[in-house]
Formats: sequence, structure tokens, C-alpha cells
Amino acid sequence: MKTLVLMPTFNEINTLENSVKNLFEHNPNLDLLVIDDNSPDGTGALADTIAKADSRVFVLHRISKQGLGRAYIDGFRWGIKAGYQLLIQMDADGSHQPKDLPKILRAAETADLVIGSRWVSGGEVQNWPVIRQLISRFGNFYARFMLGSTIQDLTAGFRAYTSSLLEQIDLKSIQAQGYGFQVEMTLRSLDAKARVIEVPISFIERENGRSKMTWAIIIEAYLLCTKWGIQRLFRR
Repeated sequence: MKTLVLMPTFNEINTLENSVKNLFEHNPNLDLLVIDDNSPDGTGALADTIAKADSRVFVLHRISKQGLGRAYIDGFRWGIKAGYQLLIQMDADGSHQPKDLPKILRAAETADLVIGSRWVSGGEVQNWPVIRQLISRFGNFYARFMLGSTIQDLTAGFRAYTSSLLEQIDLKSIQAQGYGFQVEMTLRSLDAKARVIEVPISFIERENGRSKMTWAIIIEAYLLCTKWGIQRLFRR
């Protein structure tokens, strides 16, 4: 399948070049779309420089930071319009390992959505403090409980969607902007009767820069999961 990696950026000037290099080292036959939210540190300009030197790289400039969800939705639309059949979500900070991507691509041959999971057997998280692991594990437990799902890593950001699945989802109506976006997209995929597969990955905490995770993002995800869970009860 014609495949595009989507890599949102905001102030990733110290990580982007290495992330792009590592991506193509392990996966030379893909294309990459960098989605930059007008980073004040010059990430967008760096992305343009990389794109000029490599025909596999494209850049989508957005006018401001509008949330992870909006960035990916704009990337989905760009990729579908350009004729890509498989769209990959991947962080620009090095936390998602390009060497794990071939496993996701193989699984995508028989699935509509493939989730690179930290919490299935064989998956792992490196260099996270205990509190961060507890937040992620409890968040995924709560999401599974509220949504009646068996998926272990609903909040995972390393994943692959077929364009045919994305075209079935009303992207305009997506509510979540932060990490709840991953949960909502999984929920919408399941509602569309998609075949979803989890494959184990190694998630390594970024070495440079600061995490974009905030308490506001965590609270948004919990509130939305509660809302969706209540709506699910009334639909029974």
C-alpha cells in the first residue's frame, strides 16, 4: 500500500532531523508528512530544508498550535487527497521506534487499524517515572471500563489507519484535541466495525526537549471517556 507517515511537530528542532533519518534508515520506502504548528523555534523551516533535500518528505504548515487531534486530522485529509492508502501516526521526538514500524505495516495487511501497544505482552516503556506509568495504565483501564473495550492501549499514539477506514469516520465531529484523540479515534473505528490489531512496541521517553503531556490534556481525556461511557449506557 502507498504509505504516508504523519509526524506533527511543535518546537522539535532538536529532534526532527534525527527522527527523520532514523525513520528512513529502517523504512526507506515510505513518505513523510511533517505537520508543523508554526513552531517558534524554527522547526517548520528545518522541515522545509529536509523536504528540499529528500523527495519523500513533505511539509504541512499550520498557522498556530491547535492541538494534536487537529494536526492529525489535517494530515489525514492531506494524505487521503494525495492518494495514500495507509496513514501512520508517529511522534517526532524519538519515542516511537522506527524499527517497530515494519511490524505495524505487516499487521496492516489484514487490519483497518493497527495500534503499536505499550501494554500488551512484548510491549514496554523505557525511562518513564513510575507516576507516568501509573497514569497511563490507569487511564487505559478507565477508558476500557467506560467504553467496554478489550484494547489494552487505547491512548497509544503510534498507529496505522487505512484510508478506507478514515473515510468512514466523520472527522469533522471529532471532539478530543489532546491524547483523548487516540481514544476517540479508536472508538469511532470500532463503531465502524473496523478490524483492530495491537502489536507490541518499545516506547522510549524522549531524551531532548519537554513532553507535551499536561494535566489539562489528562483531564480532557478522562472527562471525554466518562461522557462517552455514559452515552454508551444510554444507547443500550
